[in-house]
Amino acid sequence: MSDTPFGFGLPPEEPENGDEGKKKDPAGGGQGSGGQGGENPFGANPFGFGGLPGMGGPGGADNPFAAMFGSLNPNDLGAAFQQLGQMLSYEGGPVNWDMAKQIARQVVAQGTPDGTKDASVGPAEKAAVEEAVRLADLWLDGVTSLPSGASTSVAWSRAEWVEATLPAWQQLVDPVAERVGAAMGDVLPEEMQAMAGPLIGMMRSMGGAMFGQQIGQAVGALAGEVVGSTDVGLPLGPAGKAALLPLNIESFGKDLGVPKDEVRLYLALREAAHQRLFAHVPWLRSHLFGAVEGYARGIKVDTSKLEEAVGQLDPTHPEQLQEALQQGMFQPEDTPEQKAALARLETALALVEGWVDAVVHEAAKSRLTSADALRETLRRRRASGGPAEQTFATLIGLELRPRRLRDASRLWASLTDARGVDGRDDLWEHPDMLPTASDLDDPDGFVHREHLDFSEIDKMLGEAARGDGDDEGKDDGAK
Repeated sequence: MSDTPFGFGLPPEEPENGDEGKKKDPAGGGQGSGGQGGENPFGANPFGFGGLPGMGGPGGADNPFAAMFGSLNPNDLGAAFQQLGQMLSYEGGPVNWDMAKQIARQVVAQGTPDGTKDASVGPAEKAAVEEAVRLADLWLDGVTSLPSGASTSVAWSRAEWVEATLPAWQQLVDPVAERVGAAMGDVLPEEMQAMAGPLIGMMRSMGGAMFGQQIGQAVGALAGEVVGSTDVGLPLGPAGKAALLPLNIESFGKDLGVPKDEVRLYLALREAAHQRLFAHVPWLRSHLFGAVEGYARGIKVDTSKLEEAVGQLDPTHPEQLQEALQQGMFQPEDTPEQKAALARLETALALVEGWVDAVVHEAAKSRLTSADALRETLRRRRASGGPAEQTFATLIGLELRPRRLRDASRLWASLTDARGVDGRDDLWEHPDMLPTASDLDDPDGFVHREHLDFSEIDKMLGEAARGDGDDEGKDDGAK
């Protein structure tokens, strides 16, 4: 990746076989990384505008818009103005998702740092994925009471993963971006906002473009790493569709010394286990996404830098606004509510990942000779900053604590020993029945504690509500 991964530039040609049946995105959007250089796909300048055509040196990277008016040749200057025009003319929501999608696909088209290019999935690979998911579901039947959650199984290219997961990214990121967009519109006194309408509109458009740049780059980089639709512990793909990425599975298993079929099957077990959980625990998706929204609501936007940028904005140097946004835009409030939202999300993700880790290990340990090695590899991948950690840290400043994965996995395994498969899985019936963060520190105490049966409580509450409704109806009739 380049040192200015979120910059604007001329898009590279997309590979002819990047994904099936998809047309090339139109040229003119922001370019992501150049596919060469540093290893950090997210860079130290998440809102940067580097990578403009004709910007050859560090000076240009420091002042990209000044470079636009200087050393660019006429053709490159026209392209740069076209891209700037697209950015300022955006009138949609808090994120320019068209730009995000375009940049993500361009990052995918450039390939991963190891030189691997995206490619369409062939019939043989599709058949192998379908068979792996079918066998994985068969094995999982014996280790969990939750039935299969995958009505179909698919093999995706990286570009297809981008297309399929963008709706989920939008749901995750929009709450954060909305706060920034609102701050951009509130930096001027109310009596001045009517007169400064065009300026406010430009600021919102730039904010949407900046988020589109950042998200597109992050999602494009993730597409080169993920092996399925649930790598980040969230249901990013369509419901009921178990998805694997054969190209990334091959890269993942290349240096493990494990047969390719075993790697594919183990990853299929993880994908199928996630699908069961999200399909048959109806409150889980809203619980996870709601925790992200709760965390977003506590993010404080430092409007003082925006106010200063507005007061000093030079139309020929709009990078001043960019620089203001780069310096401490997100400042999580240190409040009990904010801490609770963060703990809620971290614990929920740990419980999901821990349950998957536990049931997959139970299903695979007697069938795959490499089960232990693959389990440890995936645990370390998460602990060293895998897709989930990097993505959340990049998009909303949220860093997960991967050590909770091992704690949660041990707790679920202990529950299996103490209560059996049914007793363990029954805890997913209600969010208040699940272990808390403190329970992860004392799994034995939780395992042997008596728990209320929330299904009976819900039943009684429902009957009481119906009884109240009947009484109200009688009273109305008497009147």
